[in-house]
Amino acid sequence: MTEQEHIKEAFEELLKSLRKDTSKESRQRIKEAFEFANEAHKGVRRRSGEPYIMHPLAVAKIATSEIGLGTTSVIAALLHDVVEDTDYTVEDISNLFGPKVASIVDGLTKISGVMGSDTSQQAESFRKMILTLADDVRVILIKIADRLHNMRTLASMPEHKQVKIASETLYIYAPLAHRMGLHAIKTELEDLSMKYEHPEEYEVINQKIEAYKRQFSALFTEFINPIRQKLSSNGYEYTITARTKSVYSVWLKMQRRNISFDEIFDLLAVRIVFKPKEDQPEKWQCWNIYSLITDIYSPKPERIRDWVSVPKANGYEALHLTVMGPEGQWFEVQIRSERMDEVAEKGLAAHWKYKNEGESSELDKWLAGIKEILDQPDATALEFLDEFKLNLFAKEIRVFTPKGYMRTLPKGATALDFAYDIHTEIGNTCIGAKVNHKLVPMSHKLASGDQVEILTSDKQRPQKEWLDFVVTAKARTHINAVFKKYRKELLRNGITIYEALVKRLGLPPTSETLNKVLNDYVLTNRDDLYVEIGKHNITEDDLEKVLRKRTENRFVKYWKLQFLWSGKDGDEKKKHRTDVPIDPDADFVIAPCCNPIPGDDVVGLNIAGTKVTVHKRSCPEAIRLMASFGDKIVPVKWVSHKLMSFLAVIKITGIDTSGIAGEIATLIAKEEKVSMRMIHFDTRDGIFEGIIHLYVHNTADLNNIVSRIFQVKGVENVMRIEAEN
Repeated sequence: MTEQEHIKEAFEELLKSLRKDTSKESRQRIKEAFEFANEAHKGVRRRSGEPYIMHPLAVAKIATSEIGLGTTSVIAALLHDVVEDTDYTVEDISNLFGPKVASIVDGLTKISGVMGSDTSQQAESFRKMILTLADDVRVILIKIADRLHNMRTLASMPEHKQVKIASETLYIYAPLAHRMGLHAIKTELEDLSMKYEHPEEYEVINQKIEAYKRQFSALFTEFINPIRQKLSSNGYEYTITARTKSVYSVWLKMQRRNISFDEIFDLLAVRIVFKPKEDQPEKWQCWNIYSLITDIYSPKPERIRDWVSVPKANGYEALHLTVMGPEGQWFEVQIRSERMDEVAEKGLAAHWKYKNEGESSELDKWLAGIKEILDQPDATALEFLDEFKLNLFAKEIRVFTPKGYMRTLPKGATALDFAYDIHTEIGNTCIGAKVNHKLVPMSHKLASGDQVEILTSDKQRPQKEWLDFVVTAKARTHINAVFKKYRKELLRNGITIYEALVKRLGLPPTSETLNKVLNDYVLTNRDDLYVEIGKHNITEDDLEKVLRKRTENRFVKYWKLQFLWSGKDGDEKKKHRTDVPIDPDADFVIAPCCNPIPGDDVVGLNIAGTKVTVHKRSCPEAIRLMASFGDKIVPVKWVSHKLMSFLAVIKITGIDTSGIAGEIATLIAKEEKVSMRMIHFDTRDGIFEGIIHLYVHNTADLNNIVSRIFQVKGVENVMRIEAEN
């Protein structure tokens, strides 16, 4: 097949995926947009070698078939890179395809525009993307489609680009897809991100899930047969499918709960999608099907999830229950109507399709709240990104005002969050609350069903401590706004004191001098340092001592690392610096948040000045920074070393037996390559927990000692944990 035939076939596939109600005129407009984009991108190729036009075609197909968007969005998706990559302007697009298409293309182009030098490119581009919500939410949906196709074709990118794009996707785009109600896309983005960030773990879990599917296929059939008979005899038209948890969700559960694959009991879920009967409400039919299923199998009462009575904020509706199936196996059952299923899979587009005229949904309220946050003056892009992310994945509770109006808040929200949700000024002057007519402090965590009355005082002002217990982005944004002016004054004072001291000591006012202080106080941001100086938390005497002493890292200097430095985007030549010795004067430090040791999968980040900080790739702080500072990633790996020690901390749990602590300590003492810095054991109700700080040379030595401790009788679990700073 020739290249042109390949392009034509892709376009025909796009036409087949359009909505059935797409008119002949709309199809003609889409064809014109394709021909225009094809000509505009003529001769340009993607990194994979295929013609560039294949990317807009793929994005347009995702927009229509997987998100359910219409003609305007398909045209905008086909043209989304034209203004950025060619000489055509937004005005040209407007003249040819109308102002609505031009507006969406303009929004997509702004996301990739030139960013300020004082902030992260990724965070600023994300902030601009959210700003477009005020104009047209389709910009966001097409951007998600664009990211999905980029993730599907990520294999053709160099490794350091894969890590950067995967981190950004996991940190921003997967939660955003979740909030937009795009469950299937959210799951795929998470799995693809993990595939490139943790390839070995991904492959292992994926194989185990496939084996699990094969093992329980017969059990699944045995489980659903009685349900089929019951539903059919009650006149329901339906489909029943089985689905397993995604690779990423399994991995995340294993990480968070510190459990093995075999300890995850809700791997398999059964989804029932029914065609509703016209004479009965959908909600009633969901509960009727629930009743039919529980006539056959015993339910687990605490595992019922009712999202048909009150849908999630992203529009999701379903009834979930967990029942005991054959052979003592728990099964999760999801009950949805056809409409609910379309909303669950296609999110926002389907949600609006079914929404009644003038109806305001939780999703609409969420979008309005985001716009309010954006209206705050002086909000930096990174601040906005962190605040925005707070409300992306949050589980929800429903609480009521004194007059009975319902408000939706994230799980863990306090009375103060509720006050800010009602009105900014009510939040700013809040002194406490009455929950279910009982007086509580403003830090009181609310539960679903609570009725809340806020108490205020004209003399009250926001306090810094409030940030310790509020969880909503809205509350944090408004509280922070009060302190911004105060912080600016501290910043100016701190700069004056620092610069005067550096000048008095006769030191060069360079970033190297500043980094010496930042590293000593474990700070990554120079502004934080100036504020601490302005508050006099760091005195001039303290500063002088730090600036006079010689910086040294006795562990890092004995190691050699390989740093793969790439040129600017588009430069195919990589500059390699291999076997770079890390000595006391080098520009590299080991991150104190995760303490990577040789053998760990690591990544470097060059953010604050000249120092490259080396993190474990799985470190949560590293993931956050990689998503926010993608252009600051320095690919790095261990190459060789001398036998010097790195700190590692292990946690041991098991059955307490006489002398077990001494046996473990003796075992470690006999190891030539491992030395013990600290050991602490606690015993309660016949169970012991031990924390041991070790100095090891690399992960091989650590794994060896862990394996030997596992063999001690009574030991149930041994795991490496992060050291507390």
